[in-house]
Amino acid sequence: MLEKYSIRTDLALEQKERFESDNVEVPGVVLDESYDDEKEIRTTTVKIETENGAKTMGKPVGTYITMEAPNMTVPDEGYHEEISEELLKHLKQFAHLEKKDYSVLVVGLGNRKVTPDALGPYVVDNLNITRHIVKEYGKYAMGEDQARLVSAIVPGVMGQTGMETVEILKGVVEETKPDLLIAIDALAARSSRRLNSTIQIADTGINPGSGVGNHRNAITEDTVGVPVIAIGVPTVVDAATIVNDTMENLIEALETSETLKGVGVVMQGYNAAEKYELIKELISPHLNGLFVTPKDIDETVKRISFTISESLNMLFSGGHAHNR
Repeated sequence: MLEKYSIRTDLALEQKERFESDNVEVPGVVLDESYDDEKEIRTTTVKIETENGAKTMGKPVGTYITMEAPNMTVPDEGYHEEISEELLKHLKQFAHLEKKDYSVLVVGLGNRKVTPDALGPYVVDNLNITRHIVKEYGKYAMGEDQARLVSAIVPGVMGQTGMETVEILKGVVEETKPDLLIAIDALAARSSRRLNSTIQIADTGINPGSGVGNHRNAITEDTVGVPVIAIGVPTVVDAATIVNDTMENLIEALETSETLKGVGVVMQGYNAAEKYELIKELISPHLNGLFVTPKDIDETVKRISFTISESLNMLFSGGHAHNR
């Protein structure tokens, strides 16, 4: 039954939820949840501890932290500052920047010309890049004892460069020798309510394009040679999942209707994966492979990219925010 779970999502949290909805326990996977009433941010940590758990979840062994902030789509600068600070806390868990002259390479994955996929490049645009200054003038030019060397690259997508992103990064890592690579990418979600209101941080690296079915080579410590932290925000949702959610609501409505009760009972016989497969067949070929993004995506991606870059700037500068 587990092999039927071909739900398109980049979020470990959603992958875990699919199993829970069918009461399937995943051995080797630990889930921890917390909610901050004041900031209205729900944080879920999914730890995949065994190779078996990784196989079942379809994700590598490691830690996946998901921050859900429904108001992230709202243009409230104060609230976005709170999200930046919360994100900073989680990044500190993964990035051990104690070493002197620590060097970080930030990679903005995605395509600048396609708005839902422009998150990575936009984050890089707002970063405080310091490697060249420290190299040229020394760390005191930054007014700090422990200057962190921050460099960044927007490698583009294979259609633009003809190269796998990982091939480009291997060369850059070999030449510049960073201690850590941080990759930022737009993700695909399973649930439309998580669009642009969720941030996932993982210490396992990233598979660019996997959420929308483009399987590019993974960017991980194994492939590039340095630890990789991935930061992602879901900006698109598979059309099949929107229909699926609508069908779920329809089934609930059918259950409460006396005359149509029988139809609801038949549909209830399917598990989540079977329902999803049925819907994919029903809407194929017209909607299959179609991905949907909110209409205000331009503004939203710019705003969220700034929120993430502020968090990174604070991480690299020892906690000082930069004014807009």
